[in-house]
Amino acid sequence: MTIVNCPTCEKEVIWSTQSPYRPFCSKRCQLIDLGEWADEKKVIAGSDDDLMSDYTEN
Repeated sequence: MTIVNCPTCEKEVIWSTQSPYRPFCSKRCQLIDLGEWADEKKVIAGSDDDLMSDYTEN
């Protein structure tokens, strides 16, 4: 059995089909995380030479 920590509240979560919100412990924690991404509190680091810049420059 694999146990992970909820990324939002750190509660232990069993990684199985019985845990539908894994890696989150609940729908609430899942939505909190989604909101943080939407508010850009969480980002994936990138560089200025991103791949899409070739397609958006005029």
